[in-house]
Amino acid sequence: MEILLATFTTLFSVVNPFGAMPVFLTLTEQETPSQRKQIGLRACLYMIGVLSVSFFAGQYVLNFFGINIHHLRIAGGILLMRSAFDLLTPGGNRDRVSPAALEESKHKDDISFTPLAMPMLSGPGSMAVCISLFTGRLSFFDMALIFLGFVLVALASYIILMSSLRLTRFLGRPGMSALARIMGFITLAIGVNFLATAIKALFPGLSS
Repeated sequence: MEILLATFTTLFSVVNPFGAMPVFLTLTEQETPSQRKQIGLRACLYMIGVLSVSFFAGQYVLNFFGINIHHLRIAGGILLMRSAFDLLTPGGNRDRVSPAALEESKHKDDISFTPLAMPMLSGPGSMAVCISLFTGRLSFFDMALIFLGFVLVALASYIILMSSLRLTRFLGRPGMSALARIMGFITLAIGVNFLATAIKALFPGLSS
């Protein structure tokens, strides 16, 4: 259960489905409630697929390119810290999709995979987290718990996306800004932990 809780809390902070709400509302404003549910469901299912592939196959990709897991953690930590600073900076709670990409997405038949599943819900940061979760010491039960963590994050994301209109009206702009800062602070802590863990493993003499 400790693995499940750690997977859920870490991934949920990095995925940050609250940040996907504005884009989801913008791209589905012409859709019916039923169509919104289908789009949200597909996006969350795609997210489970992306996270699972990153978790189960990520190590093999790293080995193919000769990349050490600790190097990935450093890169992932820097990436997470940059995303966190964007959320913590006043006015930094920007959409994770550029205006040009957002305008292009309005003309797509299906937006569930891109831009919703990627990069909104399962971007480079969450993929780096998933890859770093895989170690040779994991049992099959541990892997099942981690996968269940992916499913729970997707379920929470689906509920938030389906409630995005009500949440946006309830929280308002100040509430959304405060929520972004909270998520940014947690993401920053995760990024620092990534860096500290990798540096400690690469330079064990520093901790003595």
